[in-house]
Amino acid sequence: MRKRKFFYLIFFICVLVFGSTCAVYSLNLDRAKVYFLKGDYSSCINECETILAHSRYTKDLDELYYILGLSYLKQGNLLRASDIFEIILREFKDSGFREEAILGLGDVYFLKSDYESAQNQYKQILDTNPDTKLKSLLLYKLAQTSMKRGNWQEAQGYLDNLNKDYPLSFETKLAKNLSNQEFYFTVQVGAFSRFNNANNLCKRLIDKGYPAYIQELESKDAKSYRVRVGKLNSRLEAKELEKRLSQEGYPTKIYP
Repeated sequence: MRKRKFFYLIFFICVLVFGSTCAVYSLNLDRAKVYFLKGDYSSCINECETILAHSRYTKDLDELYYILGLSYLKQGNLLRASDIFEIILREFKDSGFREEAILGLGDVYFLKSDYESAQNQYKQILDTNPDTKLKSLLLYKLAQTSMKRGNWQEAQGYLDNLNKDYPLSFETKLAKNLSNQEFYFTVQVGAFSRFNNANNLCKRLIDKGYPAYIQELESKDAKSYRVRVGKLNSRLEAKELEKRLSQEGYPTKIYP
């Protein structure tokens, strides 16, 4: 009898401890979500990493990893974000966040300017699940990557599908800005933190007969000034211009 009572006591304690752990984990995950929604990504990362370090509870871990990956992405830590999204795809085969993780990897590639790899990630979701809940967002991102690669006709096709199938979506509203953009190829020959340096190079190029111009880029920290040459209709024309400029000793890169 005493042994049975002792067994029940131990069982009851285990239930209490395990239940408390679950409750604490749930509360901490909710707190991480609040940090994320507030845009406090550093606190969200700290909360998620703390849970991973101290909790053995496995419920909703894929969601935890997804929030963590997004937070790293928002902070610009692309390597860590990529690692987290890969963990979801590798260790949570049946996760409800697999498509979101693939999307996250696509965004990592996009921010690295690897537009081909980004596009492949986005297409992978649509190829696997044509009726995915992410379809409107994917059409928008595919249009973006097509434009970055200079495939104007392909980009317009994605935008047409977006407007037709999701006329009231948020992505359709965003797409109006893409549709209004001027499409062209250009060759960049320099980027500077000071306007005078960019202006001097631009003037030298104009004196040589090149259609050079300055494009100002403003971030939250500082401004930069890019010196670019030409606004061309095809990548072939841009490559020919790049070759001439490169032969004259300029560091060149074609955009988009």
